[in-house]
Amino acid sequence: MDKRERDQPRVVLGVSGGIAAYKACELLRRLTESGHDVRVVPTAASLHFIGEATWSALSGNPAGTEVWESVHEVPHVRIGQGADLVVVAPATADLLAKAAHGLADDLLTNTLLTARCPVVFAPAMHTEMWENPATRENVATLRRRGAIVIEPAVGRLTGVDTGKGRFPDPVEIFELCRRILARGPEARPGDLAGRHVVVSAGGTREPLDPVRYLGNRSSGRQGYALARTAAARGARVTLVAAHTELPDPAGVDVVHIGTAGQLREAVLKAAADADAVVMAAAVADFRPAVYATGKIKKKDGEEPEPITLVRNPDILAEISADRAHSGQLVVGFAAETDEVLANGRAKLARKGCDLLVVNEVGEHKTFGAAENEAVILAADGTETPVPFGPKEVLADKVWDLVSARFGEARS
Repeated sequence: MDKRERDQPRVVLGVSGGIAAYKACELLRRLTESGHDVRVVPTAASLHFIGEATWSALSGNPAGTEVWESVHEVPHVRIGQGADLVVVAPATADLLAKAAHGLADDLLTNTLLTARCPVVFAPAMHTEMWENPATRENVATLRRRGAIVIEPAVGRLTGVDTGKGRFPDPVEIFELCRRILARGPEARPGDLAGRHVVVSAGGTREPLDPVRYLGNRSSGRQGYALARTAAARGARVTLVAAHTELPDPAGVDVVHIGTAGQLREAVLKAAADADAVVMAAAVADFRPAVYATGKIKKKDGEEPEPITLVRNPDILAEISADRAHSGQLVVGFAAETDEVLANGRAKLARKGCDLLVVNEVGEHKTFGAAENEAVILAADGTETPVPFGPKEVLADKVWDLVSARFGEARS
């Protein structure tokens, strides 16, 4: 094996026996095309859905189910030992139970026991199986041990059934895996395990009439990056999403809203048991005092009637002042166009949050872009600059600071 091959991140893709096994082919394609060395380890049951030859052809590596194959290479030990990431997709209720109880009756379960790298499970099963107390306990056990168990999606299942248990979008699973690998071996993903975090994202819209609204340029990309990276680090994530065209992140509970009032209601509800609340949404400061039930018409020769605005609730200040519990951390965002740091420091003092992410915005800055730069101000007076780069990098820095403060609270 040459140096280029050794430098490729090594991913084990475990596939258990569910109908969603065919969707793992898309995940495998994205992993291989992005430069990862992927070894597929299917269970015997999964081969009823996708054959061994398919996995070998798509990955370029052998795919086997038994510990007795190629015994001289000790595959039941070596595969897990050499992996940078193990992702099981789909993970059935049976596979989750075996992993939680340390059973090792095939190559995949042996691999899970020998892996010392991050492990991700992407469950897919019927709603009744996902909600069964035995499955919930197994999931909780795996999460306590540092594994990332993605929340399944809600949607069409097999047959005519619909509910929670659908295999998450393979593209979103790939993005989560990519973020875990990007953080490197020195930053294991479980530092937010057992934590519930709430993130708001996108831009609210305040209706003027049935066809018009007051809004802003927010794309929701930064908030979605915060949600994805928190999930990649083991947190249970509630994303309160205003208007955005982005797909729901894998493993995240998403609450879609429209107005500032709806965002306030959803955030306060989700924050009741949250360890941290990150208000990344661009919330409208004002709304029309009167909503026109019919479309506002223009009249020839007449100027339009002035639109009177009233203030919306200050959600960040409200959450900061009235926290659900004493250890809850609150992070705000400040989008400024001038005197960025001065205005940010004043806003931090005024809002009363623990951290405030301050960035300069404009027509061609931040909004809608994949990159961002900011300074994270803390209530203790410290300042953490984050240079221009992907929004995921800024998101990880925010969670680094939040995680450190969780640690301080325990000590």
